[in-house]
Amino acid sequence: METEQGWVPKLVAVDADGTIVGGDDRVPNQIGERLRQISAQGTPVVLVTGRAWLSSELVLDQLQIPHMYCVCNNGATVVSYPPLEIHRAQTFDPTPIIEVVRTHPTMTMAVEDFGRGYRISAPFVGGIYELHGELRIQSWEELAAEPVSRIILRDSVASEQEFASVIAQIDLTSLYHSKGGRNWLDIGAEGVGKDAGLAFAAAQLGVAREDVLALGDGYNDIDMVGWAGRGVALDGAPPELMAVADAMAGPFPQGTLDELDRWFR
Repeated sequence: METEQGWVPKLVAVDADGTIVGGDDRVPNQIGERLRQISAQGTPVVLVTGRAWLSSELVLDQLQIPHMYCVCNNGATVVSYPPLEIHRAQTFDPTPIIEVVRTHPTMTMAVEDFGRGYRISAPFVGGIYELHGELRIQSWEELAAEPVSRIILRDSVASEQEFASVIAQIDLTSLYHSKGGRNWLDIGAEGVGKDAGLAFAAAQLGVAREDVLALGDGYNDIDMVGWAGRGVALDGAPPELMAVADAMAGPFPQGTLDELDRWFR
């Protein structure tokens, strides 16, 4: 969205990994300090991430911003913290997906176990960086027993073509889905997306879409960056994200700092 001359953000929305969080799972000190300053000056800061709540909490605890809104699970869950208050949680039935993936022995599935960790179909070979907390292995029947906020599908053994052929058997027409990495797919309920979650949080905070600054670097940031009044993609972002961004920033972490410093001193 084009912004007018003299425009100043009234809300700052930031992705987590690759935007304000490094590969060591830490928020660099300069970014944390800058976001705290922005919040203290009266501009809300919202974390908008694909992470589940438990993984998001690790980031919020580093930021130390009081009563900060957080959009988790690619928009399916919206909370504020601290203290923890759940404002919205969207779930869906995992059964149709399970019926497809359970016939492929190398496919692994994880679903959030809110505040505890994840329920998983089998150990994740090679791991996934964001699977924090307790990991409980369950049968397919147990995984299908209740609605879920998000599904992670991962296959570290199959080729990309083999993974894609399995995913093609799943009816994703009405479901949110986003690539998380090689042979990694996130799935959410109909209507879920970082844009929808951020729109909800912005409305709660009384901020209009055109006054939102959003920064991201990954596939799951496409809808958020395209939705915001000013959407910024970091260097190294996929072409699909760059195509919808209003501006490009340098690589993490300096690119994030430069964009924030453009508007806040």
